[in-house]
Amino acid sequence: MINKFKNTALKPGEIALCRLGQHSFLMKTKDKLIAFDPYLSDSPKRLIKPLIKAEDLADFDLIFGTHDHSDHIDRPQLSRMAGGKAKFIFPEAVASSITEIPQNKIITMKGNDAIEFNGIKIYAVPSAHEFLEKDSNGAYFSLGFVLETENISIYHSGDCCIYEGLLTTLKKLAPDIMLLPINGRDAERFKRGCIGNMTYQEAVDLAGFAGIKIAIPAHYDMFDGNLENPQLFIDYANAKFPQIETHIMLPGEIKIFPGESK
Repeated sequence: MINKFKNTALKPGEIALCRLGQHSFLMKTKDKLIAFDPYLSDSPKRLIKPLIKAEDLADFDLIFGTHDHSDHIDRPQLSRMAGGKAKFIFPEAVASSITEIPQNKIITMKGNDAIEFNGIKIYAVPSAHEFLEKDSNGAYFSLGFVLETENISIYHSGDCCIYEGLLTTLKKLAPDIMLLPINGRDAERFKRGCIGNMTYQEAVDLAGFAGIKIAIPAHYDMFDGNLENPQLFIDYANAKFPQIETHIMLPGEIKIFPGESK
């Protein structure tokens, strides 16, 4: 599967996405390979087995980890991902505790900041999981990221609940595509340490009120007791914001999205 993804032919301005299950996505531009929250450790608790090997990401350009949970920053697999040129972008608040790879492989972001990496503009958007938590230096423990490249921009929220100011930030950044969690949250899960996310309704409303073009649900299919039906997201979006293009991306599916002149 990884070779098929890497060899996907793109026209100027296009990007390719592949979802690996949970909130793990691969992204390809004409000259960059990017991974978001690659979760590749095998576990009997997984409902979707790893579709690629950690070594397959070693020649990627960027690997993002949105927060320090094992299905987002997969510590046991980091050293195998880091065997090539790949650089890692992590929240500053957790990066110093990551000893599995050399610190010179890590780029840190605090939240509400921006950097440029080889022509890609990257904005770090604080995420509430379930709270907006910061360290003593004001760096957020959970982040989402907006990437601008190839005449198209994409927001990977990481794990996130709605909080005051999130919609305003996303309206300003105006991503074309949003990759949003939809598994929701409740008291039972919170008590057992399963920290929650937006509901599918909240995710649709965020995308709709932000005025984005394409919304893709995620984080709904990996673990028993923390699941959601993505068709509910699609149906709600079609009913409330029919102008939004929605997709359920099956694990391993590759889709190509065209960009527009900015």
